[in-house]
Amino acid sequence: MTQFAQPAPVTCYIRTQNEERMIGRVIEAAKAVADEIVVVDSGSSDRTIEIAESLGARVIRQPWLGNGPQKRVGEDAAKHDWLLDLDADEILTPKLAEEIRQLFAHGEPPKPIYEFKLITAPPVGEPWWDFLHAYRRKLYDRRVIRIPDHKAWDQFEVPSGVPIGRLKGDVLHYSFRDFAHVAEKMNKVSTVRSRESKLKARWQTEVRVWFGLPFYFFKHFIMRGLWRGGTYGVVLSALAAHGRWLRDAKMYEIHLNREAETKKAAREERAA
Repeated sequence: MTQFAQPAPVTCYIRTQNEERMIGRVIEAAKAVADEIVVVDSGSSDRTIEIAESLGARVIRQPWLGNGPQKRVGEDAAKHDWLLDLDADEILTPKLAEEIRQLFAHGEPPKPIYEFKLITAPPVGEPWWDFLHAYRRKLYDRRVIRIPDHKAWDQFEVPSGVPIGRLKGDVLHYSFRDFAHVAEKMNKVSTVRSRESKLKARWQTEVRVWFGLPFYFFKHFIMRGLWRGGTYGVVLSALAAHGRWLRDAKMYEIHLNREAETKKAAREERAA
């Protein structure tokens, strides 16, 4: 075994809730890089915890706090300052694992944050190597930057002047099981984002409700390259567009509910 085959002084933390479908593969791949795996579980009722512990992960049972705060639990629990942030459906490729190990071969990496590509791996067919990928900053030094303490957002913004490295390897993102799963996830995400994000003005939400849906479809199908997926890409673009549009609709609904409450209070005050 060469020195590069040894795990690096990195803690990988993973948030889970009923993730038995993928958690074993995620942890096995992460162990090639990280010498500590921390699983932050928010109430799994399946075999997630059993599988994680059988593979040597340290499991922290933590009721759901929100996207950012839940990740911060993993950050605080880590024994290392260098952290690898993975979701329970993200699998490191061997190429990326080798790159990360080499970063630590002669001490700490030269930059405090590294990003790499997430490649969508659909349930049918091969991973989409050439389209619908995004760079994510997931390897970082917590002494330099932390995940934001925000319930809706869990991606950090890098302060000005902090250098960011880019790795060539990929993470395979098995983000959905089928179309129904996509719709379910979009509905949940839109609810969280509409409630926890800064509420847009009513006129903005109305404009987006009227005209946003075709734009969001265009963004996914054309700009993000889902047209390469043929009919499959059309369906996913429509689902993604609808999910983004739901956030606008739910923000509009918040305005309606607040206005109704104000009118009700005014009526009650006049009647008193």
